[in-house]
Order: sequence, then structure tokens, then C-alpha cells
Amino acid sequence: MKDNGKEKIEFGQEPALGPAADAPSAETPAPAPITEEAAEAVAAGEVAELRRQLEETQAKADEYLDQWRRSVAEFSNYRKRMERDRQEFQKTATADFLKRLLPVVDDMERAFAHLPADLAGHEWVIGMQMVYQKLQDLLRQEGLQPIEAEGGQFDPLYHEAVSNEESTEHEDGAIIGVVRRGYRFGDRVLRPAQVRVARRRKVSEAGGTEASSS
Repeated sequence: MKDNGKEKIEFGQEPALGPAADAPSAETPAPAPITEEAAEAVAAGEVAELRRQLEETQAKADEYLDQWRRSVAEFSNYRKRMERDRQEFQKTATADFLKRLLPVVDDMERAFAHLPADLAGHEWVIGMQMVYQKLQDLLRQEGLQPIEAEGGQFDPLYHEAVSNEESTEHEDGAIIGVVRRGYRFGDRVLRPAQVRVARRRKVSEAGGTEASSS
């Protein structure tokens, strides 16, 4: 039915489609197939990227490993240094303690050296000698060693000269007597030995003697 020259659409009637609607729709063109060369290029790029990431990861792993090794070495050196310091402190403390005991040892030696003959066999004296021997054994176990001096040559590192005496029977620098015993602890000299040192007296052609110039 038409009204005033226009087509009137009744209820329920589908409108007529124009020419554009009746035309078939254009199809999307299919993608061009990937050539073998292009696939290889893509794969090579992916491999290069993976290789770069692997190299970066390996570099970081090497850096972390190097830092760990340095930390282990530093800690090991720290422990060794602490152990050396502890041992050195212990040696110093022991040396100081032993040095403080030396006057006691000197007093006991002087007492026995001037012991009256009638008391030599007394039980009390024998008991004190046993105590002195035990003290000597204990000091020896702790590392205390007497410095050899009697009959040797004077050495300023281990001996202290309290007198120089002319002698025709000894060479220059020979130790002819020990005034006070010296002691060492390991390579440390706790106390040098006090000694009497000989000075050679030469015999002149006229039969007299003359002191050595040294």
C-alpha cells in the first residue's frame, strides 16, 4: 500500500532491502604463507635473544660466585687472624705470669745455696726441695727454659754483663760466672742472664802481662 507516493510498510512485513544490502560482502584476504627463509630468520632472532639472556644470567652467576668466594676467603682470613691474636694474647699472658714467678725461684735457689750443712738432711728442707723441684717441673711444662751461660760466649741478646774481669785462662768474651740465671719463653727472652765476662790479659815478651785492648 502506498501513501502519498511512499510505500507504506504493514505491520509484520519485512522491509525491502536496497541494492547495497543485496550485494554480497567482501571476504578478508588470507594471510600470505610464511616462507622457509622468514621462519629461519625468526627462529635465529629468538635463538640470539635466548643466547643473550643466557649470557647475562651466566655473567650474574659468575659475579655472585666471585663475591661468595671473596666472602669465604675474607671470613677464613678473619678467623685465622683472630686465632693468631688469641694465641699471641695467651702467650703474652703466660709470659707475664712466668716472669712474675722468677723472683720466687731466685729466692728459693739462694736459700738452698746458703743452706747450713747441718740442715741439709732435715726433713723440712727435703720437703722444700721437693716443692722447688715440682715448681721447676711446672714452669718447664709451661715453656720456661733457662738460658745457657756458664762456659759459653757472651751474647748481648741473652746475657747481661755485670763485670769484665781480666784473665789469662779465658778468651775475650768468655763467661766465667753466672750471677743470676736468665730465662726464655719460646723465642722470647723473659730475663737475660747476669754474667761475669772475661777480658783476655796478654803476656808480654818481657814476661809481664798486659790487658787486651778489646
